[in-house]
Amino acid sequence: MKRSKSSNGPQFVRYFGPLLDALRNLGGSGSPSEVYEKIAADLNLSDEVQNEVLKSGQSKYRNQVAWARFYLLRAGLLDDSSKHGVWSLTERGRSTQLSYEEAHNIFVEVYQQNKTTSKKTIVQHVTEESIVQEHGLPSKDYRTEILEILLALHPAGFERLAARLLRESGFTQVVVTNYIKDGGIDGYGTLQINPFVSFKVFFQCKRYKGSVSVSDIQAFRGAIVGRGDKGILITTGYFTSEARKEAADVGTIPIELIDSEKLIEMLEKLEMGLRPVTTYEVNHVFFNEFQDR
Repeated sequence: MKRSKSSNGPQFVRYFGPLLDALRNLGGSGSPSEVYEKIAADLNLSDEVQNEVLKSGQSKYRNQVAWARFYLLRAGLLDDSSKHGVWSLTERGRSTQLSYEEAHNIFVEVYQQNKTTSKKTIVQHVTEESIVQEHGLPSKDYRTEILEILLALHPAGFERLAARLLRESGFTQVVVTNYIKDGGIDGYGTLQINPFVSFKVFFQCKRYKGSVSVSDIQAFRGAIVGRGDKGILITTGYFTSEARKEAADVGTIPIELIDSEKLIEMLEKLEMGLRPVTTYEVNHVFFNEFQDR
C-alpha cells in the first residue's frame, strides 16, 4: 500500500486498510493477537519493526494498530460490542477497502469531530505525539496501569504472581524454584486433567518490555526435556511470529505462550488484582426511534 507524497499525518493511518483486510481474511473477527500477526504477515513487516518499543514499554507496532482501531471504531467500520475483547467488522466495514488517501480522509474526518476549528491543511500535519498529548494513548486504561505495575515488580515477585495464577487456574503442587543456569525455569506444578491423567508443567517468567525470541523458546524447551510434559512461558512482553511457530512445533514438548495481553485477560477472568465495575453508556440510536410522535 503506497502512501501519498502529499499526505502527512500519523504513521498509524497506514494500518487502517490492512486492519480491515486482516479482519476480512480472518472471517470478520479476530482476537487482537490474531489481528496483529495477520497484519504483520500480510505486510511482511520485519522483526525490527515489530520489536520496536515505546518509552512506556508497549510495542510501537501494536500501539499504532490500536490507534488505527480507535479511529475505525469511530468511523463505524469496526464494532466494539464484544465483551471478550474480540475485534470485528461492522456490515459497512466488511465491504470497505481503503487506499492510503481514503484512510487519511477518515482520519481527518474523525479527528475534526473533536477539533471543529481545525482546517484540513492543519489536520494533515497532525502527529501521533500531538494526538497523545490531547487524548492520551487509545489503550490508556486499567490494562496499561496493570502492565506498568507488572513491569515494576521484582523478578521474584513476578514469579510468585505466576505461581498464584497457576494455582487459581487449577494447578496443584506449584513450586517456585531458584534454579541457576537451567534454561530459565522458574517453577513447576501439576495439572490434573482427570483421576487418571495429570501433567507436570514447568513455567518460566520473563518480565520483558519487548519480544520473546525463538532462542528463548528453544532454551526453555531444552531445560524441560526429560523432566516434564509441557511448558508455560509467561511474559509482560509479546512473542515474535517465529517464536510462536517454534512453540507450536509438532513433535516437541509443547510450550504454552502467555503474553501481556493474555496475562491481563487471565487476571480479569480470575479477578486477580482487578475488581469488576459496571457502568453504562447512553445508546442514542436506541432512543432515536421514539423521537417522533
